[in-house]
Amino acid sequence: MSKCCCDAVGGHVLVTPRLHPTPRPSSVYLPWEKLRSKTRPKTTVAVATGNSRGSFTWALKQTGGGLVLPRKESNEEKVRSKKRVFFLDVNPLCYNGSTPSLHSFGNWVSLFFEQVSLSDPVIAVIDGERCNEYRRQLLPSYKAHRRKFSKQVPSQRFSSVSAGRSHQIVGDVLRKCNVPVLKVEGCEADDVVATLVGQVLQRGYRVVIASPDKDFKQLISEEVQIVMPMPEFGRWSFYTLKHYIAQYNCDPCSDLSLRCIMGDEVDGVPGIQHMAPGFGRKTALKLLKKHGSLENLLNAASVRTVGRQYAQDALTKYADFLRRNYEILSLRRDIDVQLEEEWLFDRDRRNDSVVLSNFFKRLGDTQKLTYQNASHSSDG
Repeated sequence: MSKCCCDAVGGHVLVTPRLHPTPRPSSVYLPWEKLRSKTRPKTTVAVATGNSRGSFTWALKQTGGGLVLPRKESNEEKVRSKKRVFFLDVNPLCYNGSTPSLHSFGNWVSLFFEQVSLSDPVIAVIDGERCNEYRRQLLPSYKAHRRKFSKQVPSQRFSSVSAGRSHQIVGDVLRKCNVPVLKVEGCEADDVVATLVGQVLQRGYRVVIASPDKDFKQLISEEVQIVMPMPEFGRWSFYTLKHYIAQYNCDPCSDLSLRCIMGDEVDGVPGIQHMAPGFGRKTALKLLKKHGSLENLLNAASVRTVGRQYAQDALTKYADFLRRNYEILSLRRDIDVQLEEEWLFDRDRRNDSVVLSNFFKRLGDTQKLTYQNASHSSDG
């Protein structure tokens, strides 16, 4: 039986069998390797495996000799090892299609707590009063057709719930489920979330934004994901950077620039094709893939020809129009709001079942009362 000498090198155990004074690299394969492995003495060594926090665990492994290195952690594994912080975009959840609905809010929030966020920290954000004024000063048509949930006309379904109290009811439910609720006057929830996402990432966490709003796609990265409610399937679905690239074949920065060129009909932001009919999505994608961003494209077009004449003329003539679209559609990161340390604590979810059951019971009682009132009115 051979004897081995062992030395500790950099936290690992170096084992060098004396049968092989100059061991060959393990990556070299020889035809007789399989045969020799049957007779070679095996030595048990300790293998170190590390995690992102710098600690090591040791496992036993059999080897024929040489230095055993820990497996290198991939970038994806490093990101996944970080704790998640969720942002809940409340306003879109309060609608069933285009109809205000407290029942829709309760349904999506209960699924979110039970299947998605679990005990991870959640920060809820609601649109502030006069939240659209900043962008409407730049473009009066911005979201001009949207109905505000807190200003809804009381419907038959919620006749006993005053329209002005809708956000208060939603906020009370979330706070009872140990979720902080933020509402910054004069600011859209999207901008508040975008500002806080940067602060959370600086603390070493990764972020998941719970919202169906496409505006959040400009924030997607390896450390920022979106989870969207999918009404057709009755569940939430994660949307990552890989999904984004597979869908659009460009990075999020280029997508924001593309929306600025093509416009956003839902938000009431017109595109350049209304003034330059030949300037379509194909032309815009081709130019953005070459120049990377709208600002780079406009700067290049101001000093040289960047494409066909119709595209060149449109970019130089409507440069201010496109820059205005960028200011409207890009999320602000400068909102006056600071991340609180307690918002990052694990959420106590023990109250979820009782709070949400009481909420749905209240909605059920409201529906019964409404039906009875309607019946009495018809009888009279």
